Amino acid sequence: MLTDNEKFNAQVKPNTAFLTELKSKLPEFFDREGNFDMGKFRQQLADKNVNELKDGYQLNFIGKDYARRQAGEMPTTVIVPDEEQNQGAGKDSHNLFFTGDNLEVLRHLQANYAGKVDVIYIDPPYNTGNGDFVYPDAFEYSDKQLHDMLGMSDDQIERLKSIQGKSSHSAWLTFMYPRLVVAKRLLSDIGCIMISIDENEDYNLKAIMMDVFGEYNFMGQVIRKTRSSANDTNNGFNQQHESLYIYSRNADSFKMTGDLKDFKQYSNPDDDPNGDWKMSDPSARSGSESTNFEIVNPYTGKKDLPPKGRYWAFSKFTMEKWIEEGKFVFKKSHEENERGFFIKKYVKELRSKNKQVDSLFGIDNAYMNQTATKYIRDDIFKGEDMFTSPKPLEFIKKLILYTSQSDSTVLDFFAGSATTADAVMQLNAEDGGHRKFIMVQLPEPTFTINSDGKEVPTKGGKAAYDAGFRSIDEISRERIRRAAAKIKADNELTLPADFDGSFKHYRVVKPTKQLLLEIEDFDPKGTALFNDMLNSYASDALGIAGGATGAQTILTTWLAKDGYAFDTETKRIDIAGYRATLVNDNRLYLINPGWGAKNTEALLNQLGTYQLDVQAVVLFGYSFNIAELRELENGLKQVDRHISLIKRY
Repeated sequence: MLTDNEKFNAQVKPNTAFLTELKSKLPEFFDREGNFDMGKFRQQLADKNVNELKDGYQLNFIGKDYARRQAGEMPTTVIVPDEEQNQGAGKDSHNLFFTGDNLEVLRHLQANYAGKVDVIYIDPPYNTGNGDFVYPDAFEYSDKQLHDMLGMSDDQIERLKSIQGKSSHSAWLTFMYPRLVVAKRLLSDIGCIMISIDENEDYNLKAIMMDVFGEYNFMGQVIRKTRSSANDTNNGFNQQHESLYIYSRNADSFKMTGDLKDFKQYSNPDDDPNGDWKMSDPSARSGSESTNFEIVNPYTGKKDLPPKGRYWAFSKFTMEKWIEEGKFVFKKSHEENERGFFIKKYVKELRSKNKQVDSLFGIDNAYMNQTATKYIRDDIFKGEDMFTSPKPLEFIKKLILYTSQSDSTVLDFFAGSATTADAVMQLNAEDGGHRKFIMVQLPEPTFTINSDGKEVPTKGGKAAYDAGFRSIDEISRERIRRAAAKIKADNELTLPADFDGSFKHYRVVKPTKQLLLEIEDFDPKGTALFNDMLNSYASDALGIAGGATGAQTILTTWLAKDGYAFDTETKRIDIAGYRATLVNDNRLYLINPGWGAKNTEALLNQLGTYQLDVQAVVLFGYSFNIAELRELENGLKQVDRHISLIKRY
């Protein structure tokens, strides 16, 4: 398990992730040894008349090669299920909440959620210089390892190490780059990612998004007004807005919808056969001599010209055509200061009769941060300010509504106050949808330990600490619970029967250093078993809550690795007294110790009589000695069909 991934990571280069993706898309340009045939590729470009860009834009920053390498690495953590939550309130839920480093969570998710997420919204650290971001990676590699992995000179290595614990632009880019690369793999063909940012990293975010997603997939930039009050700044400039960038996975497939259009202004008082209409402005800001002429009302003799500095939005020829069709109407009587005609704008002329992308700009109070702060304080946590500058619920609801399907999976890997989860539940309650959320939040503590060994609340964390919350992820999960309760109370009579107001919870953690040292010393060819291995992966041994056994941790981690969703049903089966796990009736997991000759005999009998019809047997190598493995391996070779034996360490 971890050993296999560590071995893989030792071979990862900065271009590994790129080459893997390139091979999946263009396998015909690789030879047997995995080398890219540039000559063949260039020839194909020439044959197909594809223009080659000679001098393109390229993003460079300290740590880019290191970040590219990180994007290609496998996870070195395990997924520990919170059995108390997952077998309790979250038992039937399809929503997910992960506590842990979001890069590690994304690495796990790329195995079972690649191409399955329609919407990603994130609100990453803004890097304001006020302690909201410092680069967290400790660079647990020697200078020689960094040189071997990345081909870096001594000077380049020193520059890379200089960003550790810093909040520089290069540090922020190095932090964000691998997360965005891996997140891209999760997006479906119709999917998009939306990212909120302020002016501190606005330029760099757009540059990195162009590098990862490509200019062609840039869908737009939304400006949101965040506050209406002034704030004190050293330079006197009052920043009241932030940006939202939207990038698609595939611009040709992505479609954005919008709110239901309001047709109240349209009616048909004259029984026009063309249907409902409303009066339209006949002038335009631009035009020519052909659209700047005098119009005489034949009933009243009134003469109309375009307003000063404007033109008619039609020519004389078009006007005559519209008069004939009844679209251009002269008034039979009117006041002296009124225009002597009007033009009808029909409902049927709208580009979309039912939908329009509503504006997300402007000064709508529902989109401002103070509205979000008030909602969380007054409606969710009843008077306590748990979060600073949370995102407005109505704003996130709009984004998800416009970019999701009714059954989409929505991911937020900087969950924070869990507004995204709240928005998903709100939308499902309103339209009966079955959207699912995946939240990821680092367990940032709400306190520090001072020199006297006493706990002291962090800056901005006092209210949460005093309320008993030890980390941000705890508050996030409680927000979801309380928001769901409020939705149920507010929609008691109309709430869909299958409304999902809960979540399954998992913690993504690194094994203890002691366990890693013991794994390193373990000899798989020896006869001794690693008897305490399973217990080392249990919740208690890892120092976390949730009540998971070691076998449950390993199984959960493996199911994700093998591409199974977290709500996949599993079966416990008995093989001569040995408890095994069957998934989808075609894959058998052997994790517990205690396997012997009688179990091999029983398994082969069930396979031979087709009581079991599996394609693969996956076993936990530490629970088997070499003799047991050989006997099982030889036995499976005697079965009348091919069954893979996968050994993991």
